Amino acid sequence: MLEIILWILLAAVVAFLAVIFVRAAMFKPKPERKPSGKQVMVNEEKTVQDMAEMIRCKTVSYNDESLIDEAEFEKFRELLPKIYPEIHSRLSRQFVGVNGMLYHWKGKKEGRPVVLMSHYDVVPVEESQWEKPAFEGIVEDGVLWGRGTLDTKGTLCGIMEAAEQLLKEGYVPEHDIYFAFSGQEEINGPSCPSIVDWFEKKGISPAMVVDEGGAVVENVFPGVARECALIGIAEKGLTNIEFHAKSNGGHASMPPVHTIVGELAQAVTEVEDHPFPRQLTKPVREMLDILGRHSTLLYKVIFANLWCFEGVFDKVCKKSGGELNAMMRTTCAMTKMEGGKAYNVIPPKASVGMNLRLIGRDTVESAREYLARTIHNPNIEVSVVEGRNPSAESDTSCKEWELLSQAVCDTWPEALVSPYLMMACSDSWHYCRITDRVYKFSAMKLSKEERGMIHGNNERVPVKTLVKTVEFYIRLMKSC
Repeated sequence: MLEIILWILLAAVVAFLAVIFVRAAMFKPKPERKPSGKQVMVNEEKTVQDMAEMIRCKTVSYNDESLIDEAEFEKFRELLPKIYPEIHSRLSRQFVGVNGMLYHWKGKKEGRPVVLMSHYDVVPVEESQWEKPAFEGIVEDGVLWGRGTLDTKGTLCGIMEAAEQLLKEGYVPEHDIYFAFSGQEEINGPSCPSIVDWFEKKGISPAMVVDEGGAVVENVFPGVARECALIGIAEKGLTNIEFHAKSNGGHASMPPVHTIVGELAQAVTEVEDHPFPRQLTKPVREMLDILGRHSTLLYKVIFANLWCFEGVFDKVCKKSGGELNAMMRTTCAMTKMEGGKAYNVIPPKASVGMNLRLIGRDTVESAREYLARTIHNPNIEVSVVEGRNPSAESDTSCKEWELLSQAVCDTWPEALVSPYLMMACSDSWHYCRITDRVYKFSAMKLSKEERGMIHGNNERVPVKTLVKTVEFYIRLMKSC
């Protein structure tokens, strides 16, 4: 009898392994788009000069309005008609909200328009830590230095250069195109929501919205050697939450068993030891299905059999941390701590602040409730400082997705085009209330080092990268 049971178990194991490896063997790459092969010419010298002029406008955003130099923002807005005369003679421009700009390019036919987005405000710099000045637009060895070259005056320049060139060639798009530029993205200001309000009041539902997000990158997906063009079809939500604890204070020479600082420390440990549960969202599921087919055999076994190995993959993500882990769950980063001012005084109050990036079904309120349950300490108040829920997930089975993907393929022929989940927050989140086709793609090929310069020191862009950005927008506009 035991021998029969062993044979049955062995047969079951063999059958299981057969299913696993057969599915992995059948997990082959899907047919790829073919580049059109059409060449696009770009005036490199003009592009670099115009971009350098944009960088010289110190459009730095601060949450403290008293620190904002409004003259620099006005300088930027006055610069655009000077360097793009065709656009400003043939397209309408209106100012919306605090400092939003909305251009309208009338197309040949009625229909849903395309909205191309960017923002012209930038984050502050610590110039003493830069190798070259952050706002002089210096070009050396084929590289343009300056705050905003990557985030996101580079894409704004790409949009405007492409439109200026097409207008000079007499091109008229099939349908309307809008250029929507905010000067408050870095502080989550109201300019972009005001632009979306304008569309909503006009009853306009865009056929497609393209904003910053993913890029053409290498070595970001396990087991895949090829470069990947990642287009965000959703973005995580954001909330800042605080733990607050109070006590009667007192002298440190006669402490209670647990001070409020100790209780908060224990709460932090509990949160870090109990990460949010995994969620396999549509953007990640589609990315695994596309890029996983190009991975090595070991990863193919996992990605082809997520019904069985989703937990294993989740453990890999947890162990690696960073972006892999962030694409599978809501993350919580402890970022602030405040307590007493003196060593010999037990503080009457203390707090810990954290930044959460919400995924899928999680909301600001459900995340707060999860943290409260996890720490299970009635002496600690869990409060929301601010937040917004995850964006809606955009369609990848429509014509607009195909047009966008083809423009990417034509510009970077070697790249695998794939949806992905954007970890950061962007202005395009607001457009999800008027369309289900919001795509987040920063039209640049960026190395790991270059991605690290975004909001960091020595931000710069190779001239060739900037030229490719213009090429991409020319192709995209011609397909609209």
